[in-house]
Amino acid sequence: MKAISRRTILGATLVAGALPARAQDAWPSKPVRIVVPFNAGGAIDALARVIAEPVAAKLGQQVLVDPKPGANTIVGSEIVAKAAPDGYTLLITTNSTHTNNPALYAKLPFDPAKDLVPISLVSLGSILVCAKSDAPFGDLKGMASWAKGLGRPVTYGSWGIGSSGHLYGLLFEKMLGGQWSHVPYRGDVPALQDVGNGTLDITWASPTSAKTQIAANRVKPIAAVGAARGAAMPDLATFAEQGFPGFDLRLFVAAYAPAGTPATIIARMRREIAVAVALPDVREKMIQQGQTPVASTSEELAAVLTRETPIWAELIKASGAKVE
Repeated sequence: MKAISRRTILGATLVAGALPARAQDAWPSKPVRIVVPFNAGGAIDALARVIAEPVAAKLGQQVLVDPKPGANTIVGSEIVAKAAPDGYTLLITTNSTHTNNPALYAKLPFDPAKDLVPISLVSLGSILVCAKSDAPFGDLKGMASWAKGLGRPVTYGSWGIGSSGHLYGLLFEKMLGGQWSHVPYRGDVPALQDVGNGTLDITWASPTSAKTQIAANRVKPIAAVGAARGAAMPDLATFAEQGFPGFDLRLFVAAYAPAGTPATIIARMRREIAVAVALPDVREKMIQQGQTPVASTSEELAAVLTRETPIWAELIKASGAKVE
């Protein structure tokens, strides 16, 4: 047998050691999948598609948006949390995944803080409360008076137990009076449809989802959460402006990857998201959807989660919401 020199062994070892780095540097070599844990056609799905196109152009690969709604983002987020950490399965979700669910659910199938790593903030958003277009009220004071005299609980929809809409709805009874009954949906679009056909009294929804129903004169917006009016609906007064403070927690959308994803991939995706949301046409589309475009470092997103999680946990505690 021919002897193998030490130099040959060393060279082979160096080549083998370099292969993962070269493969990593070549990312992406196939389409990238972005899971959105909300229904197709909803606000977050629409937002993800707006940024997917410019990101795909920069990456040189398709970026496929895959809606997987259910259980207040748990269904879709679990898919990403348990995916291979190779950069080909990513997540765009709302703050509910990290700030709401750990305080709301006694047990989760994954740990958002440990199993998902931050990439970047994408946007800050708002949600509306909407009623049927012919409802006998047009503002919150009128809605409060109507609710007290209804003679039954007011049914209100959201996109899931523990969602921001659900939690804000729990505050209605305390702040507006009357009785309120939560009806969870798999997204805000079907809830809006039920308000329009009269089988649901009111619902929480994103400006994106609500606009079509408003334009068709099926539903009307009553108020918006947030500290200031949204650019998409500048004529719609906030809760605070209508005399009901406490509905000003900002909702945020962000991108994540499975824990263990290489730092170079995280950094590349973060850069491309920042470039995408800075494009004038992308910014305009996001604003019209009721989203304020933002971008951040992974560390900045992690700091937001650290700051906001206990605030939402306290709101959940005060509301009495809990899922065993």
